[in-house]
Amino acid sequence: MSSQTDYDFVRDTYPNLSEQERVRVDLAAAYHLIEHFQMSDSIYTHISARVPGDKEYFLINPYGTRFGEVKASELVTIDLDGTIIDDPCDMGANPAGFTIHSAIHGARHDVKCALHTHTVAGVAVSSMQTGILPLNQWSLQFYHGVSRHKYEGIALNLEERERLVKDVGPENKTLILDNHGLMTMGENVGEAFTLMYNLERVCKVQMSVLASGQPVQPIDSEVCELTYQQYKHFAEISQRGGFHAEWLAYLRLLEKVSPTYKE
Repeated sequence: MSSQTDYDFVRDTYPNLSEQERVRVDLAAAYHLIEHFQMSDSIYTHISARVPGDKEYFLINPYGTRFGEVKASELVTIDLDGTIIDDPCDMGANPAGFTIHSAIHGARHDVKCALHTHTVAGVAVSSMQTGILPLNQWSLQFYHGVSRHKYEGIALNLEERERLVKDVGPENKTLILDNHGLMTMGENVGEAFTLMYNLERVCKVQMSVLASGQPVQPIDSEVCELTYQQYKHFAEISQRGGFHAEWLAYLRLLEKVSPTYKE
């Protein structure tokens, strides 16, 4: 698609929206995409986005909604202390979701979106001591920048937030929650979603390779490093007017399969 077409699509998707409204639309879109690509876990797991502005608020889905039911206008606004600022559906927020996401948003101001999943492949890899293995081109996007956090039970203990933040570190955008699942973070919703989509495929392939029982073809460490840097470069050159080209492609998909996210 041409850059002019991309511009027209952005204009049509975000007609006269404020920055806060645009974040709402993107966050609702991420929920629908996770549902579409079968990465949801009933009403559990969660995606959050920082509310633009001076307040330490973030948005999250109403507790009890399936991801495909989430609408931009119905997202819950909550602060870092757990106070509900706005709850259009009067459904509250997932307590474990608050623990995890308030920790990230409170400590990492570079993170505008945090996305957490429990998928079969993701939970399987999170249960392995090896973590993500450098088995193929896809996995080399995660050759560096992946943190791990030890499992402490369902995330209801607010004291866990300090340990989680320490484990994530100041820069990494991918987190393996041991024996639990996966989390990705981004400077915008599109980055967090794209990282998770790619990470999920990596986990699926890894489990398939290991299940095959066949010898693994190794990749030279220098090639691993080169490929990781190439992924970073492609991410930089794929920006179009403040949006990643891949995120725009996902939004075009939603226009066909689940357009209610914008409501």
